[in-house]
Amino acid sequence: MSLTRWARVRALAKINLELRVLGERPDGYHELRTIFQTISLADSIEIAFTPARKTTIELVDDLHLADNLVARAARAVMDALRLTGQVEMRLTKRIPMGAGLGGGSSDAAAVLLALPVLAGRNLPIDCLSKLGQELGSDVPFFLLGGAAVGIGRGTELFPLPDGPQLNGVLVSPGIHISTAEAYRLLKSSLTSESQQNKIVTFQSRVWDGGVSRAACNDFETMALERYGVIGAIKKRMLRAGALMALMTGSGSAVYGIFPGSAQASEVFRVFRKEKAFRFSLVSRARYRAMWWRALEEHITARVWPPRNRKER
Repeated sequence: MSLTRWARVRALAKINLELRVLGERPDGYHELRTIFQTISLADSIEIAFTPARKTTIELVDDLHLADNLVARAARAVMDALRLTGQVEMRLTKRIPMGAGLGGGSSDAAAVLLALPVLAGRNLPIDCLSKLGQELGSDVPFFLLGGAAVGIGRGTELFPLPDGPQLNGVLVSPGIHISTAEAYRLLKSSLTSESQQNKIVTFQSRVWDGGVSRAACNDFETMALERYGVIGAIKKRMLRAGALMALMTGSGSAVYGIFPGSAQASEVFRVFRKEKAFRFSLVSRARYRAMWWRALEEHITARVWPPRNRKER
């Protein structure tokens, strides 16, 4: 009888419905105010765990990165559980890299959620969040899903109510803007608008419910000056009737959210010659249901985070 436990899980992308940068913190990070939202665009990860006397972690992917967050997340889980075993993973990427969609962070969070279940153990959410923060600022959000306000580094999270399942189109222009470069370019403009004004306008956006033509991303202002294609994509989205259009994260992907599925489909056809994706907003309830379905063979109750039926 095989002792291997296996699951295939989806790691969803995110968009930022608002992103304001207040300034640099004493710890070297930047103070942020943002609204995260999970979307249906996703990577796929197959994870298998087999008890063994020593720990080995094997990852198959098309990236061959020397420092892959997926492998680091698996190692962090095994160390936190004080457990040994063979962890085998296969990562299939669909989320564009370096586009501000959080794909690597979501992949890491997926391992944090799934591997304890497959190992027959339990890690509480506060422990998972701590591991996530050590891996990357966006990782803790993917332990939550849906819509959430992020402050500080973006790791202090406050859930927002689930909104309507709106549809969108995302275009990745293939411009890689590193996070370090984005902050360096943004630095000179951080004093042009007072922190208090940014906080007030951010609060208004949260009360508006997230989706608004008045949405702002401080990184977008910088990117528009350097990369005309980003502005051109945004204008095309708005002219097509988008409820809002915005660059996500530090770039360079641009998304538009539309009131109906048919309209989103038509806009997607307009961008068919570019690297474009259709998506829907994924609520927290839908996010958790997705995880419970993926792990249903190994869990008994619909609790969060998912727990193995035989956890110790």
